[in-house]
Amino acid sequence: MAHFEFKLPDIGEGVTEGEVVAWHVKVGDRVAEDQLMVEVMTDKATVTIGAPRAGKIGKLMAEPGAMVYVGDVLVVIETGNGSRAHGQLPAATAVGDIKESLPGTALFAEKRATEEVHAAAGATQTVTAAAAPQATLVEHYDPKPLATPATRRLARDLQVDLRRVPGSGKGGRVTKDDVQHYSSAGGVSAPRASELSAAVAPSAREPVRAKGPGPQPGSRVPFVGMRRRIAENMSRSKTTAAHFTFVEECDVSRLIDLRADLRDEAAARGVELTYLPFVVKAVVGALQRHPMFNCELDVEKNELVLHPHCHIGMAAATDTGLVVPVIHHAEKRSVFELAAEIKRLADAARAGTLTRAQLQGSTFTITSLGKQAGLLAVPIINYPNVGILGLHQIKERPVVRDGQIVIGKIMILSLSLDHRIVDGHEGAAFAYDVIEQLEHPARLLL
Repeated sequence: MAHFEFKLPDIGEGVTEGEVVAWHVKVGDRVAEDQLMVEVMTDKATVTIGAPRAGKIGKLMAEPGAMVYVGDVLVVIETGNGSRAHGQLPAATAVGDIKESLPGTALFAEKRATEEVHAAAGATQTVTAAAAPQATLVEHYDPKPLATPATRRLARDLQVDLRRVPGSGKGGRVTKDDVQHYSSAGGVSAPRASELSAAVAPSAREPVRAKGPGPQPGSRVPFVGMRRRIAENMSRSKTTAAHFTFVEECDVSRLIDLRADLRDEAAARGVELTYLPFVVKAVVGALQRHPMFNCELDVEKNELVLHPHCHIGMAAATDTGLVVPVIHHAEKRSVFELAAEIKRLADAARAGTLTRAQLQGSTFTITSLGKQAGLLAVPIINYPNVGILGLHQIKERPVVRDGQIVIGKIMILSLSLDHRIVDGHEGAAFAYDVIEQLEHPARLLL
């Protein structure tokens, strides 16, 4: 029995190491070629690596949470022959899936891609039914076809043997269109049993990504992946920035009325209008009048870098942890445009399809738990931002207005700031600037 040592390949982009997030196989499992095997998180992306060849898992060389370096052996696979027993496959096929999405969200990206595949398959069957007689099949067989993970999923969904599909992409890569053309031409054929590992056990098949019952009392759960990255960022912020928090009430009664007045116009534009776009607009105005809150400290050069644009981070909770998608150039957007961008980023966060560009470059952050925001919380600064604004529940309270006690809609704002850069009276001035705009929201539409 030959042993194949599979090493962490050179992923590119200057990446030299990664963290093993999760294994989807165990020692003794039989795997088919390209079967999902391990997820490795780098500082650039999440990399999903498939089995380079069929065989039995002989040894896993790194536990979840371990750091591995390019060239380190990840797994030893027992193969049925002695050829190429020690080494790696060509670089073009070594890495299964380098995602341009948020590290740790492969679960949601795969679910979304599967839904798209089903939709594409249904559309293909409808559109190409009449054209099928004109399509022709070309005799072709490539034991190592080049294809993206999405193309491979589409091929599996359509029961197409990817090795028999001629590739029209760069370097002979098989595209989704190639798979759909092959399927419409009658090339729906599951791989022959002799070409696959017939002894693959159910436990070694590609796992079903369903949410389990969660951690159980008395168990130990690896502290890896997204959760560990969040912990590192929070710890860096708390040990670097000198936090202080300013808290004040805001009467948003007029804001509630204005939102109600604009709801029909927003719907006509295809926009879901929440309170958040107004808050972003108010924060942007305050940042432009108080530029020290839109900067960061370059510790190495002892310089304050004042940003020319307002890139607002929106802290959002997902099933994999806290993420902060960024509204770039928020100062150039209207309330309706902000609403559309917030919705787009929120949908991408839930689906796990946020790109690195959508998560980078924030100059100030806003956070809210919505209906679960509670009375008050002290948010941690999204380092290296100077500040973060926490939004809390809107509650009915008695307020004095024009000498009369009336029922007002009150929301508490908590503003955490870096005391190294701004002082308390400056923080108060900034907070009251935001409050003034929210309490007179018609100005935000000018």
